[in-house]
Amino acid sequence: MACMKLGSKPEVFHLDGQSWFCSTGLPSDVIVEVGEIAFHLHKFPLLSRSGLLENLIAEFSGKDENTCTLQFHDLPGGAKVFLIIAKFCYGVKIELNASNIVSIRCAAEYLQMSEDYGEGNLILQTESFLNEIFGNWTDSLRVLETCEEVFSHAEDLHVVSRCLNSLAMKACADPSLFNWPVSGGRSAVQSPEGNMFWNGICTTARPQPVGEDWWYEDVSFLTLPLYKRLILAVEARGMKPEKISGSLIHYTKKHLYLLGRESSFQSGDYSALGSTVSSPPNAEQRNLLEQIVELLPDRKGVTPTNFLLRLLRTSMVLHASPSCRDNLEKRVGAQLDQAALEDLLIPSMGYSMETLYDVDCVQRILDYFMIVDRDTSDCTSNSVVDEGQLMGGSHSLTPITMVANLMDGFLAEVAPDPNLKLLKFQSLAAVIPEYARPLDDGIYRAIDIYLKAHPWLTDSEREQICRLMNCQKLSLEASTHAAQNERLPLRVIVQVLFFEQLRLRTSVAGWFFVSDNLENLQNHSGNLALTRTEASHQAGTRRNQVVAVDNVRERVSELEKECLSMKEELEKLVKTKGTWNSIFRRFGFKPKSNKSGDTKVPKNGDNAKEQPAPAPAAPAVNGIKKPTNGEVEG
Repeated sequence: MACMKLGSKPEVFHLDGQSWFCSTGLPSDVIVEVGEIAFHLHKFPLLSRSGLLENLIAEFSGKDENTCTLQFHDLPGGAKVFLIIAKFCYGVKIELNASNIVSIRCAAEYLQMSEDYGEGNLILQTESFLNEIFGNWTDSLRVLETCEEVFSHAEDLHVVSRCLNSLAMKACADPSLFNWPVSGGRSAVQSPEGNMFWNGICTTARPQPVGEDWWYEDVSFLTLPLYKRLILAVEARGMKPEKISGSLIHYTKKHLYLLGRESSFQSGDYSALGSTVSSPPNAEQRNLLEQIVELLPDRKGVTPTNFLLRLLRTSMVLHASPSCRDNLEKRVGAQLDQAALEDLLIPSMGYSMETLYDVDCVQRILDYFMIVDRDTSDCTSNSVVDEGQLMGGSHSLTPITMVANLMDGFLAEVAPDPNLKLLKFQSLAAVIPEYARPLDDGIYRAIDIYLKAHPWLTDSEREQICRLMNCQKLSLEASTHAAQNERLPLRVIVQVLFFEQLRLRTSVAGWFFVSDNLENLQNHSGNLALTRTEASHQAGTRRNQVVAVDNVRERVSELEKECLSMKEELEKLVKTKGTWNSIFRRFGFKPKSNKSGDTKVPKNGDNAKEQPAPAPAAPAVNGIKKPTNGEVEG
């Protein structure tokens, strides 16, 4: 710590109880009372340095009293600082350092110790030392902390603002370009090898390699009002938003103790949470959180999404203001594509506790993301598209696709909750547009979990929730699972099988087309001599064709087994439920009457209402023959 020594005389002051005495051999003629401490001093050394003391002593000169008594109960720094000032007036050795300089500077101003009352007076000495201190990071921090003790006086003398500007300048600059010992703060490692001198000031700081976050730990010891002003100062000097956000995160983790209770939330231990909710809100912690949220940079992506979600969760525990929570929800919504599923699982904090997780909060966040994504898409569509975008494809779908996967995972997590209403599940799933999901496996999984956890749903409600997925966008694994899923309505199962069979037909037709082209190519080039490389390539192509055809045959066999199983089920329904017409109505088919008045059954379960007209006459598929007059062949 930097220091300045003044005076040359030896110590002449001694304490006796609550009184200080000056042993100069002369009787005391003035008593200065500061709080409960009395100083028995002499008039001349005091009035020769202080304008205020000169005026007060002059008022007592016309009185008959031998001893002048003065009271300074509001002196900055109190009796401890006045003792240093009294020693300065007597020329006794004193030491100025970063811990006492602010109080001494304010007390010197209070006592009017300017150059009009002696050359090299205390105001000039303290100002000179302050300017020297402002060049040092560690001492400047210490000075700023001590300003709290005499804040109003230090503010009037602009000590606080000057100190903040000094710190902000150093935080924004590249520390490698300057010589101040930035590693000499609270987090610094003291050098056991010896002292280091900087600008004539002795310091024990050992320089360490520093990064952009070198100042985070040091400023985290400041009180919230001073830290807030420092952040505003560095922001005004053009510091990068990423560095400001990093400092805010470090400060919040150090002082917002509820932010560290995330592990109990994620592990399912809500005992600590319950005690927090039932207890009165912590006003100091709530104020800290609200102030931090106001200081966070507005730029998207600067503050990590997981930290914003942790702040949002803590704001609910602390019952922060609605504006604070709304601010956090909008910030999360603007960068929802960067969120993780476990961070979105926010426990319900309301008094009703209707659901285990706060689905309404996630709904608001998702709605705001869609607004931001729509605005971004509009700006992109109105701007000029360069050649790289045309060749590489648009990247605007990437964030919304990530959000679609995130929401499908969230729906799967909340689906087992028996208190989750069907309407909330549907409204959350329906926000995601259909084009955002390349595959509907995720939403199918969530629907299946919800149906399993809510077996009391009616057939109409089951069909309603199944409309959230597109059977044509299910993968092979999901289609196979859905075809055997007893929780799905029969209509959905039939659609899954139909689209799977349609996909298989397309695949088989494609292989036949490739095979015909290969035969034509071989006939056309039969008279040409094939090189060894070309012959090897054709042999590899034939092997790939054989493997592909085997795979298609295996899938055809599986579908035939499934159709056979459905045939058996339908025969049982005929025997127990009634005529074919009632069964077709149950599947959603509309039977057509032929000339003889018999019902004509759509082949292979095709639904004429929902599917395109079948292709021209083709051989029977999967062993199912065309029904004859009024008769259905199983």
